Amino acid sequence: MTLCPIAIAVGCKKCPAFTVCPVKGVIGDYKEPDGAKPKQQADEASCDK
Repeated sequence: MTLCPIAIAVGCKKCPAFTVCPVKGVIGDYKEPDGAKPKQQADEASCDK
């Protein structure tokens, strides 16, 4: 659910604070791309080999 008034009006990516917003995925409409993995998970996967 989008609660941020800027995300409702124009979307997260058009917000001037997009790069520094810590809650864009919580109260905004930002979704991570499907191919993106958090760095910690990628590091753990390479260590398992």
